[in-house]
Amino acid sequence: MRYALGLLAAMLLVLLSGLLGPAAFAQNVVVLNDDNPVMDLQASGLAWIDKDAQTTILQLASGADPALLMSPAQARAVYPLEPGVALWQHYRFRKSTDSQQEWTLQFPSPLLDLVTVFQKTRKNGWVSQTAGDTVAVSSWPEPGRYAQFQLALPDDNVHDVYVHIQHATRLNIPVNVIASKVRSHRLQVQALVVGAVLGALVLLIAGGAAQSWVYRDPTYGWYALYVSVMALTIAAWTGVAAHMMWSSSGAWADLAPGCLSILVGGIAPMVVHHLCGADSRQKGLAPLAYWLAGASLPLAVAYAFLEREPGVVLAGTYVMTVLVLGMRRAIIVWRRRDMVGFWVLAAFTPLALVALLILAGTAGLPGVSWLPQYGLLAGLIIQIPFLLVALNLRSRERHNVEAREEVMASHDALTGLLTLTLFNDRLEQAVARFTRHKEPAAVVYAELVNYDYVKRTYGIAVAEQSLLRSVIKLRRILRDVDTVGRVDEARFGMILEGVASREPVNEMAARLIAAGLMPLKGLKPEIVLQFHVVAVLLNEKPMEGPALATSLAELLDGMATRTRRPIRFLEPEVTRPMPLDGETMDDSNRESYPAR
Repeated sequence: MRYALGLLAAMLLVLLSGLLGPAAFAQNVVVLNDDNPVMDLQASGLAWIDKDAQTTILQLASGADPALLMSPAQARAVYPLEPGVALWQHYRFRKSTDSQQEWTLQFPSPLLDLVTVFQKTRKNGWVSQTAGDTVAVSSWPEPGRYAQFQLALPDDNVHDVYVHIQHATRLNIPVNVIASKVRSHRLQVQALVVGAVLGALVLLIAGGAAQSWVYRDPTYGWYALYVSVMALTIAAWTGVAAHMMWSSSGAWADLAPGCLSILVGGIAPMVVHHLCGADSRQKGLAPLAYWLAGASLPLAVAYAFLEREPGVVLAGTYVMTVLVLGMRRAIIVWRRRDMVGFWVLAAFTPLALVALLILAGTAGLPGVSWLPQYGLLAGLIIQIPFLLVALNLRSRERHNVEAREEVMASHDALTGLLTLTLFNDRLEQAVARFTRHKEPAAVVYAELVNYDYVKRTYGIAVAEQSLLRSVIKLRRILRDVDTVGRVDEARFGMILEGVASREPVNEMAARLIAAGLMPLKGLKPEIVLQFHVVAVLLNEKPMEGPALATSLAELLDGMATRTRRPIRFLEPEVTRPMPLDGETMDDSNRESYPAR
């Protein structure tokens, strides 16, 4: 008998719950207290999925239809939303008697398509307010990065609030109720953080563009373009762009995150290609990078015309492909012990994980509400400095190579001395300084006389070694301010600054000849270096640079190999006074000048 009565009571409860509809659930009332200024409402209300999105607020609030049965909402629930499907939520609020603040209902998800909040009026009617990224932000009740609605709580009675949500994909929907003071502070902190991030990105863009122009390095240009589109992508995903840039266009605000993500994914292969360089063993990677970059624009256009769910799959697949190929390219470079590959891999790995989780959440796997916004933002922020480190490493390597190329163009590859062209330029500068400012200088040519003999007897390797030994001896004798260059195969030119007499030149030449006659200990074969030295003082014989070089070379060529005068000078010009009127020149009284 007791069992029958219990069964009958249970059946009556089920029947009453079906008749009462939403009233059958003992819904908690959210008490708004200033001591608890922020509350998470994900599990504090009722929820119901409207399969055809045709139910009105009057039908739902009346509770007359047993089919409109709302169930308790679950925290971190992922709602199976799609086009033509709507989510209804019901909350009951009561403002505590000692509360002095205004309260706001927040949906801190910038990508939420459409949110409509219904609140009762004093005449028991319903007033609605709408926001979402498919609606122009300028028409929102509270313009901002995400949907916010002021709660109308005129007294401490219980007030019903219904929420109608539409979104094109599966989504976990965060809902908060927040006091006005805390809300204002949080908005300021969020604006500060986002502003700092975007400001840093603008500085990186300006720096990259400037370095690309100064160094003529296209890699910096690609980096600046990549960061530019990435800054727009971050602004779109965080709601800043919809609020500040295109607040009058709800359609573009809805499309911008996906389209810009595809475009930034198209620039990424070019950045990786220029950072990692060409690989002869992976010849297909360079064309693949160009193909991926070229496909980004048509894919972005296709995303704008597709339904949201296939569009998200398209964008996610493309971005994941770009990230995976970039990581593979980085691993290949890193295996060659190139640290650029490590930094590129470190830059792309966090972003790839976040993109994979977002794509999995779109496909129906459980996710978290903050991941599309803050996870992607964190991944992008981590990526930018890591790519900058890789870019600086690669740029430093390229500058070193260019510096070596410049040195090779101006310095002899074997001896490291100035080439003939650059030495002649320095010689003309010295002559010009003497002509204009009377700055003295001596020009000296020294030749390794036995170079041809060493080359024939011992080979080219020993001959080149003898040249290197000659350079070492010259470096030890000359001052730092003196200029030395290789003007012929075994001939060296020197410009001794500030020398106005022959004595310093004779001393330098004697030391060079003596040093060459002393073979190095332990060096096999023991070879002495025989030098001939010719010089000219500009204050004794001023000449133009080419003529001076030719005269010194002719003087060296005219010296015998075993001459007893290995040090010689170009003699100054001989001048005589002009004869007076009526006088004739008597050649018999001409002074005898030493022969040159």
